Amino acid sequence: MAASVISFRKILFPNKVVTPASQAYSFNRRTFVLGGAQLAVGGLLVGRMGWIAIAENEKYQLLSDSNRINLTITPPRRGWILDRRGQALASNRTNFRVDIIPDRLRDRERVVRELATLLALTPNDVDRINEHLDRAAGYQPVQVADDLSYEQYAALSVRLPDFPGVVPSQGFSRYYPAGPPVGHLLGYVGTPSAEEYNASRDPLLITPGFKLGKQGLEKSLNSVLTGKPGARRVEVTARGAMVRDLETRPDTPGRSIKLTIDAGLQEFAGRRLGTQSGAVVIMDCQTGDILCSTSMPSFDPNSFSEGISHHEWQMLSQDDHVPLRNKTLGGLYPPGSTVKPMIALSFLEAGLPAEATVNCTGALRVGNRLFHCHARRGHGTTNMHRAIEQSCNIYFYYFAQKIGMDAIAMMARRLGLGQRFDLPFPNQSYGTVPDPAWKMKKYNQPWQTYDTVNATIGQGYMLVNPTQMCVMAARLATGLDLDPHFIVDGKRHQGEPLGVSLEHLTVIRNAMKDVVNGGGTGRAARLDVPGVMLAAKTGTAQVGAISTRGQRAASQPFRLRDHALFQGFAPHDNPRYAIATIIEHGGHMDRVQDAPMISGDCITYLYDPAKAMEKLQRFEATWGGTPQIRMERQLNAFRIARGLESAPLMPEPGNAASPAAPTPPSPAQTASEDGANTSEDGDIDAPVGPGPRDTD
Repeated sequence: MAASVISFRKILFPNKVVTPASQAYSFNRRTFVLGGAQLAVGGLLVGRMGWIAIAENEKYQLLSDSNRINLTITPPRRGWILDRRGQALASNRTNFRVDIIPDRLRDRERVVRELATLLALTPNDVDRINEHLDRAAGYQPVQVADDLSYEQYAALSVRLPDFPGVVPSQGFSRYYPAGPPVGHLLGYVGTPSAEEYNASRDPLLITPGFKLGKQGLEKSLNSVLTGKPGARRVEVTARGAMVRDLETRPDTPGRSIKLTIDAGLQEFAGRRLGTQSGAVVIMDCQTGDILCSTSMPSFDPNSFSEGISHHEWQMLSQDDHVPLRNKTLGGLYPPGSTVKPMIALSFLEAGLPAEATVNCTGALRVGNRLFHCHARRGHGTTNMHRAIEQSCNIYFYYFAQKIGMDAIAMMARRLGLGQRFDLPFPNQSYGTVPDPAWKMKKYNQPWQTYDTVNATIGQGYMLVNPTQMCVMAARLATGLDLDPHFIVDGKRHQGEPLGVSLEHLTVIRNAMKDVVNGGGTGRAARLDVPGVMLAAKTGTAQVGAISTRGQRAASQPFRLRDHALFQGFAPHDNPRYAIATIIEHGGHMDRVQDAPMISGDCITYLYDPAKAMEKLQRFEATWGGTPQIRMERQLNAFRIARGLESAPLMPEPGNAASPAAPTPPSPAQTASEDGANTSEDGDIDAPVGPGPRDTD
């Protein structure tokens, strides 16, 4: 069996004869195959190395440089915002700043605590930093502090290894010299939000130190004010230590914007409003330029730009004086008797003679209701001039029924009420000029006689903002359809004629002159400027069912006090400036802080700034200082009430007002300054219509 198997194998696998020739052939064949394989692999390696070295040279050069070279973006400097004379309303200050990158932060509690000690941060600053770190995306820088001294900057720089995620830098911060008086006008800048970055993925938005406009003109003009970023290339070691600067490309600053605003007047008006909630708008009657647009109380845009703390935001948002609302464009108010010159002009244009009279007995029955005049005993025989000067309601009640609301509404719109102006502010309220068609469309109800009567004294459905009131005053003063402007564009904006008779305008202007300079209701606004007389009209707008007058308003809740309003122009015989002032829920409690005297002082500033400032500083000594100082005290009181640590008060440089606690002037003191009592400053418009405001 075994022999047969061996024989079978020999048949299948015969013995191979190995010769030198066969060995040489086998060796050469294997050498060829192996050499070919080596050559192929070598060719591939050479080809790949050539591809990397030549075709992809730029790619790997960049990767190499990224390890060796650190490229950082330099935030661009924002363009300045200037007033009409070139004075800075918003500028940039060179400063040392410190930011935290949350992604790189380690031991947050220790880092924030030691930074607070090293940089002398206030409790407000610490609260703000922690709140922003809680909300920030990992890549979003959080500002710790800016405007540091060089000593603070150097002390932090040498200890950087102890503070991972902390980034000190030298850059620019936004600065608003006037503080709160320009808060609503200019707005503020702030760090871009995560939503803003996710919408564009622009790396500039997550660059430490970069800020964009968040409100006001800073927001609406952001694209113009924002420049182009710069860059800096630095050679570094593997551990990130800087070796040398390689290249620096400077940033391109944004374009500066010149406003029509007068910086001194803007700040004066904000301070002159004192402790009241209100607004002042002043307009150049020759060009329509807005010289002043102040809403108070306000916020400090410097605080917002640095990143406002939760407690400061809470204080502002809970304040019943609404410091976060721009009252000049966003506030809507019944205009009260300030519309009576406009209504009288509509009477004249409709054919009513200025000499036409009515006997004012103090009340007028319309249907089954009595409509009262603010003078309960009446004004007697009253023509148009006397009706405007004394603000007689009965005159307007009587003739408005004869003329009709359509003619009144048409004149109101011609003078700017209810009009939408093309202004660089995204949030505006435009008010209401009611008429029969409007009421039917809005409420599906017919117009009633009492609707006309209420409208004639600026109550009922009629609503305006202070800017519209100022435009109305300017158009009454000039007879031109002037529009307000905030930006200097090199053009001269002259309005077209309104098509109103000059004779009729003269009647209105003379009556408005006697409101202030005769025996009218606005004597507190009389100017102490030789040769200049202010023509104006006062107004009081009832807010609720409770009507308050004089000192009785002090016992009423703030929200139920009447508004005090004032509109006018000066000089009366050659108008140059128009003004509108509103004191929100002022209640005519304080003559010094009432609309007429505030308006008179603001116009005085335009002619004699030194005299106006001297008077203001006396007042501020009784109010507790400037708005900035009062705001700091208010924030400290807010913190203490919540059991938090008080922040140190920083005295304002050059402040002439005493920082001591204010002692309000007595009613006798405030009344005696102008020789009249508070009740004479404003007429009380008591509208009567259906509902709780009816008076029988």
